Amino acid sequence: MSAAYFITGTDTDVGKTTIAAGLLHAARQAGKSTAAGKPVASGCELTPKGLRNADALALLAECSLPLTYAEVNPLAFEPAIAPHLAAREAGVALTVQALLTPMQQILAKHADFTLIEGAGGWRVPLADQDNLSDLAKALQLPVILVVGVRLGCINHALLSAEAIARDGLPLAGWVANIIDPKTSRLEENLGTLAERLPAPCLGRVPRLKQPSAEAVAGYLQLDLLD
Repeated sequence: MSAAYFITGTDTDVGKTTIAAGLLHAARQAGKSTAAGKPVASGCELTPKGLRNADALALLAECSLPLTYAEVNPLAFEPAIAPHLAAREAGVALTVQALLTPMQQILAKHADFTLIEGAGGWRVPLADQDNLSDLAKALQLPVILVVGVRLGCINHALLSAEAIARDGLPLAGWVANIIDPKTSRLEENLGTLAERLPAPCLGRVPRLKQPSAEAVAGYLQLDLLD
């Protein structure tokens, strides 16, 4: 059976792509076919083949199905700024509808395990009053939350979980990505997250010198997902 999830983070720079690539790698190790989408990405590099985003490339590298870069990341912008601002400067209408069809096409490939990765946290603005969370709602995907473990992460995680629930989507699981291993009372913080988040912890990923998808996959448990 195919399974698909929308993966988001408690903030920007919490290692969302690192965890997403690890989850995809773990699925491949389990013999599953994989696909992924990064509907919008800013902070892209201009290459001879066009704009390319490092996060989207990392996801593409873990897709076992034959996908093109444009399929994985249909909207790419060069400035490393909020996507809705980058789109506005480029004269592009960044709407849910513009992102929905290409992501539906990814899901229609029916990989055993598919991830659609957001940008930043849950309430990232798009054009008008749309948010990237509205795309997750339109796709009706369960959500995986990457918690960047550092001071303040409990508040960010619980508020994110509340917003996801308010939007009517199930929280399928969460991953503790240890951004600051020197966080005071680390184990107690992780215990509080486990007690209060209404979903299983799919793994604790320590701060790695080389956070490759293969290395991260070793800390994750896909079998805890529904």
